[in-house]
Amino acid sequence: MKTPSYLWNPPPVYSLAVRGLTARYPVHRIFCVGRNYHAHAVEMGAPVDKSKAQPFYFTKSASSLVESGATVPYPTGTSNYHYEMELVVAIGAPAFRVKAAEAASLIYGYAAGLDMTRRDLQLVAREQGRPWDLGKDFELSAVCSEIVPAGSLGVLDHGAIKLAVNGKERQSADLSQLIWSIPELLADLSKFYHLLPGDLIYTGTPEGVGAVKSGDLISGNIDRVGEVSLAIGQPE
Repeated sequence: MKTPSYLWNPPPVYSLAVRGLTARYPVHRIFCVGRNYHAHAVEMGAPVDKSKAQPFYFTKSASSLVESGATVPYPTGTSNYHYEMELVVAIGAPAFRVKAAEAASLIYGYAAGLDMTRRDLQLVAREQGRPWDLGKDFELSAVCSEIVPAGSLGVLDHGAIKLAVNGKERQSADLSQLIWSIPELLADLSKFYHLLPGDLIYTGTPEGVGAVKSGDLISGNIDRVGEVSLAIGQPE
């Protein structure tokens, strides 16, 4: 079969380091769960009643990925640039219409992530009933640590999740406070997508989100998973 030629070089494969391995985890898609901690939903003015609601999702492009420890420029188009600390689930097996009880077999590993958000643009879009893309899916907005293979961790259902800005704690919660657990999310999301190895799922952020500015250093930690950090540089 003849190798195709392209008008320009195709985009690179976006990937993350894996703890203990030289091989890297190639990233396919990034799914994000909205309002998955009660207190955060309340602080965003949209409380969730699980008995009457379903999980909802938005996506980020793989090209928005940035590895922990980077310095990124303060993004254009916003004056209200927010952090959101999240547990990231890395998918390692194909899945479609799976049951919650099957979730463990799909999980390759976990990471600590930051869903960076242009909050002002997101809220304008929300108020107008428009997509959140400008507020959520922008360059260097999906920050992620190395992947920790699930191994004996199994399906995480508890563990502290914390974030600090310049050493001052801003977010502190426990994974047990997720409205929809990891098994519930995988079962629900797989109703709508054929999940594939390389898919990342950002599972939602606790309360305490807030703005950062140039010169700030964000650092987060999730028990048994690890740390994530990001420095905010000057605007381009």
